[in-house]
Amino acid sequence: MNGFIFFTTAQSRTGAGMAGVSFGVAEVLLARANKIWLYPCGIVSVIISTYIFFHSGLYAESALNMYYLIMSIYGWWWWQRRKGHEAPPVTRATKVEWFKTMGIVIGAFAILYTVLTRFTDSTVPVFDSWVSATAWAGMWLLAKRKIENWILLNISNAFAIPLLFYKGLPLYALLTLFLFIIAVLGYIDWNKTIKKNEQKTAFSFE
Repeated sequence: MNGFIFFTTAQSRTGAGMAGVSFGVAEVLLARANKIWLYPCGIVSVIISTYIFFHSGLYAESALNMYYLIMSIYGWWWWQRRKGHEAPPVTRATKVEWFKTMGIVIGAFAILYTVLTRFTDSTVPVFDSWVSATAWAGMWLLAKRKIENWILLNISNAFAIPLLFYKGLPLYALLTLFLFIIAVLGYIDWNKTIKKNEQKTAFSFE
């Protein structure tokens, strides 16, 4: 009976994992295209992923997904309140925003590492904390429509890929590899958009 329960639970997680990965792929493609539907897809993905990561012992990743949920709702609200629901402008982070970003990384890492080492049975507290802390900062920048979000998210992705393979989550590891590639392309696309806007602004002042 215990074996049957384990098997059916594993099947359930695999199915849920595939659904979470599918919505995650949709989210990042929509983010690259700068479409508002990235947020509802992201919300579905993070709800599923929270369950998967928690039961795999990746507690900081699970907490990260709850943060993703909050930032997705915030980003969706911020976009919706704009007149005509047009896409918010893509810009570069200011020095103040960079300081805030670094503060998020350092603060989140310290808090997560402390919690994981003192209150959980995590076997990967350093990597779990680092992946989540850098992703927290990246998601904050994404909600602000800052191009540097792709840099922070890819720092997180680079460490997350081997971590997910190690924890027996190959689907999510492959999704993260896909996200890494999309993030590179997203940075290139957003950079082109920023340069076009800068040229338009410069031309309007001539």
